[in-house]
Amino acid sequence: MPVQRYSLHHIHSNHLLKIIAFDTSTEYCSIALLLDSELLSREVLAEQRHSELILPMLQRALEETGMTLAQMDGIAFGAGPGSFTGLRIACGVAQGLAFGADLPVMGICTLEALAQEAGSGNVIAALDARMGEIYHAAYTKGDGWQSVSEPALCLPQHAPLLPGRDWIGCGSGFSVYEEVLRTRYNGCVSHIVRGLRPHARAIAQLAAPRFEKGSGLDPAAAAPFYIRNKVALKEKER
Repeated sequence: MPVQRYSLHHIHSNHLLKIIAFDTSTEYCSIALLLDSELLSREVLAEQRHSELILPMLQRALEETGMTLAQMDGIAFGAGPGSFTGLRIACGVAQGLAFGADLPVMGICTLEALAQEAGSGNVIAALDARMGEIYHAAYTKGDGWQSVSEPALCLPQHAPLLPGRDWIGCGSGFSVYEEVLRTRYNGCVSHIVRGLRPHARAIAQLAAPRFEKGSGLDPAAAAPFYIRNKVALKEKER
């Protein structure tokens, strides 16, 4: 059994909501419970075991906090982009739990969750998309995260250019293509935050104000956010 990492944070929040969140978009599986001003999260290196681990992790977190799913105000999940299998797992679990407990759901972009993990400022979020490409988006922190460059699939050498120079880079895209991206941005990236990935705690934090505004969806409307619509390319198309 993989080792789980436990984290409990006390946060300042005007959103007194109870949200359960999870992400299975990478090789890691993370869950979080946002209980008003407390945020409990767990992460495990799942590799290919997300479907086996996710429900026991969620159930254990609920039991340890003395909560039930019916007491939650909503369910949030990492909608993508990311691993196609992982995104389908997260969406399916969110729908199943939400239907059973009569709760709204919220899909959160994993690139925005990556920016949330970076903290603040101007953030370029890039995830390795395989086949020599990256999932890319850029955000600036104001009243929430404002999109400067919408989520897109691109070659790292063709990443969208951005205004200004004080950008933070993060995500597996920078780990794999750091030199190419630094060259592309020609000094606009002031530093790279290493080791970040989309996490359920960020998804819960991003979902809270949206649930409060009534933006939760009926479970039937939940869907993964793939960006790359064609999963397999023929050799001549690559």
